[in-house]
Amino acid sequence: MAVLTRRLTVLGQDTEEHCMETAIKVAFASTDMKHIDQHFGAAESFAIYALTPEAVQLVEATQFGKLAMDGNEDKLDTKIAALEGCVAVYSQAVGASAVAKLKAANIQPVKVSAGAEISGLIEALQEELRQGPSAWLAQAIKRLQGPSAQRFDSMEAEGWDE
Repeated sequence: MAVLTRRLTVLGQDTEEHCMETAIKVAFASTDMKHIDQHFGAAESFAIYALTPEAVQLVEATQFGKLAMDGNEDKLDTKIAALEGCVAVYSQAVGASAVAKLKAANIQPVKVSAGAEISGLIEALQEELRQGPSAWLAQAIKRLQGPSAQRFDSMEAEGWDE
């Protein structure tokens, strides 16, 4: 079973709560906080960033004990719980059972080449937010925003009978 051994939450003048009003949270499987160098299931650590089209902030770093890639499905639940609130997790690879569990938790698994730079991936996400998000990112943003209050307008226009 995976055990979360260390969790660092970054606080400052622009706290996560303030930043998260308009930001999305994204996780990266990385041991050096600069490159994607981990398979999701065996990831020893995640760097979690909040980002908007204009700003980026490291909000959390998590660390787990060493695990084998196969044979320990319980490790996935602990890792997915640590990624709560993230819309995506970037890693070198993701197994089928992890993909299913991530999707059930509304976290998009994204496979990238080994050594991909986190800064470049963040810049690409920011550009995508500025230009118009792809289908999966648009769905993630919609889930974060919740249902629109305007859905009641048409009901009110129809009138209410008691």
